[in-house]
Amino acid sequence: MTSRGLLISLLLLVGFFFSTPPVFSQARNLKKIHVGVPAVSMGNIIIFFAKEAKIYDKHGLDAEPVVMSGSGIASRALIAGSVTISPITTPAVMSAVLAGSDMVILAHTMPGVIQSLVVRPEIKRAEDLKGKTIGVTTFGSLGDFLVRYLARQKGLNPDKDFALRQIGADPERLISLRQGSIQAATLSHPSFILAQRAGFLVLWDFFKDVEYPWSEIATTRTLIKQDRDLVMRYMRAHLEGIARFKLEPELAKKVIKKMLRLDDESLAQESWELFAKHRLAAPYPNIKGMKTSYEYVAQTRPDVYKHKPEEFVDASFVEELDKSGFIKKLYEK
Repeated sequence: MTSRGLLISLLLLVGFFFSTPPVFSQARNLKKIHVGVPAVSMGNIIIFFAKEAKIYDKHGLDAEPVVMSGSGIASRALIAGSVTISPITTPAVMSAVLAGSDMVILAHTMPGVIQSLVVRPEIKRAEDLKGKTIGVTTFGSLGDFLVRYLARQKGLNPDKDFALRQIGADPERLISLRQGSIQAATLSHPSFILAQRAGFLVLWDFFKDVEYPWSEIATTRTLIKQDRDLVMRYMRAHLEGIARFKLEPELAKKVIKKMLRLDDESLAQESWELFAKHRLAAPYPNIKGMKTSYEYVAQTRPDVYKHKPEEFVDASFVEELDKSGFIKKLYEK
């Protein structure tokens, strides 16, 4: 390198250090992590709320949400180490563990799934789904699991009686439903409200019809062994996010409108009320509720019944935060 080139390089380097000290300092103090998001939905809204409210920063994390299409893809990303932590459906975690992964569920933050199977008006009963096409996010996603599970409960064969089509996020499935390319679709809140306003019907209410703990927090046992403090910091941030979501409706509605691209105040209000009500303050892994997942996983891995639910979860993080009084203090005003 010439003397002139070396001088220019040195000047650029010095300029970098002296022109951006706050950014450099922040990056040095915060631990960078990627948080998998299987879908931009109310089920995963706490991740975006915690980001917007800078709760991750408070707990020493530079957390970057990474949006994906369904738990299947998010599960593979978690296994590959592309994301640090993610809400992965319980059946997906169990299947991954049976296949040799060390994935583990740390929490179930909802007691049920606030999603619905929305259908065209001519479909009145489960039998009317025969020969129809149902839109889901991806195969292996939560919606795919719930449709297959309830279909079997109602005497239908999901592999023969109807077709399942991978379409993507809620807006795409709602558009397909309106266009008539599918006759039914799994939709989360508030999309199923918009569908009802457009004249479609709710055939199955997953929250009422299926006992299934939802909105999981999952990571890997390897990461826990390598950096338990990192995982604990994330759990503190997420649980604080739940508390502040419940206690700060205006900020919560702002995030809901932003992430779900809503300009309807009544929908944002209803969304906040519904999820603030049902989101669990102390989200222990729901061992009892995992029975539903066993029945689903057993369709392809009957050996799942040889394993106890405790083998797929680690309740120690929520337990520590609960017994230490951390969770209680979040709700003291």
